[in-house]
Amino acid sequence: MARGFRIRTNKVGLPPGTVVHVGEERTGPVRITVIDYDQDHLREFCPTSLDMLAEFRSSPTVTWIKVVGVHTPEVIEEIGRSFEIHPLVLEDIVHTDQRPKMEDYDDRVFIVLRLLSRVEGEGGRGEIRSEQLSLIVGRGLLISFQETDMDVFEPARDRIRKSKGKIRRLGADYLAYSLIDAVVDSYFLILEEVGEELEVLEEELLGGPTPEAAQEIHRLKRDMIFLRRSIWPLREVISRLSRGESEIFTEPTEIYLRDVYDHTVQAIEAIETFREVLSGMLEIYLSSISNRMNEVMKVLTIIATIFIPLTFVAGIYGMNFDYMPELRWQWGYPAVLLFMLISGVIMLLYFRRRRWI
Repeated sequence: MARGFRIRTNKVGLPPGTVVHVGEERTGPVRITVIDYDQDHLREFCPTSLDMLAEFRSSPTVTWIKVVGVHTPEVIEEIGRSFEIHPLVLEDIVHTDQRPKMEDYDDRVFIVLRLLSRVEGEGGRGEIRSEQLSLIVGRGLLISFQETDMDVFEPARDRIRKSKGKIRRLGADYLAYSLIDAVVDSYFLILEEVGEELEVLEEELLGGPTPEAAQEIHRLKRDMIFLRRSIWPLREVISRLSRGESEIFTEPTEIYLRDVYDHTVQAIEAIETFREVLSGMLEIYLSSISNRMNEVMKVLTIIATIFIPLTFVAGIYGMNFDYMPELRWQWGYPAVLLFMLISGVIMLLYFRRRRWI
């Protein structure tokens, strides 16, 4: 089934809250990284056991627990027990086909985003890949869950390590904003590449429609649908966060979230613009094909029209009657050929005067 239209049946009949991985099959261990910091101190390490995470449940510092790999439900359930995460949230974390959304659990906020990247596909064309990013934000705590180590958060980690900006002075809500902002910024890199492909495709269409151009138009239209489904719901998520619907996100952070909201709207507008451009390109392609067919039919019609009187004359003198005028005439044959030639030239001149050719 086409990408973005898969319907998962792994959980049919199971009760709500059942932690069963739904998504692309993956292997390898789950990797966990902990960054614990305040304005004056920073500690970054990889825990050797899940029991070490329990100490961060009520830590006075800000703790970022990064979990890479959700294909092992047992590990996700153990983390859920350590931090008293609702079973429905755990279910959504391992069900990796979720659309962007936000759920408020009073002392925690659960946020789902789509991480997007481009990889080289068949024919050297870029293919958009998507994976789920789940964030659990509490007071002084942020837990992120990723399917793979698609790393767009290095700038945020760099600011934490070097104590740049406000990230070390503010709480986990500002850290969550920083991660969301990094995700939205990564969308623009993809849209920029898509825009460059559209320019190349437009030049190809101006040179003449080809079957390859039609395939490229349909591929890009599918990509736009995929991007729209991944980004459009995020606008409502960030809007709710910026309006202060959750007590976890404080007023200073809400100001920055409104800026991310503007960026999200810009990304959505770019997608809609690209969709309109692609629709126009498809119309141009179909019109070019139609015009080319019309030109071919016009040439064939002109040729057939010229040969109609010539065929008529040849048909008359091809009849096998014994008594016909000009049959015994010495100059009959060249006279008929000359008449046919003059008839064809006159018709060509007439067509050119009428600008039919």
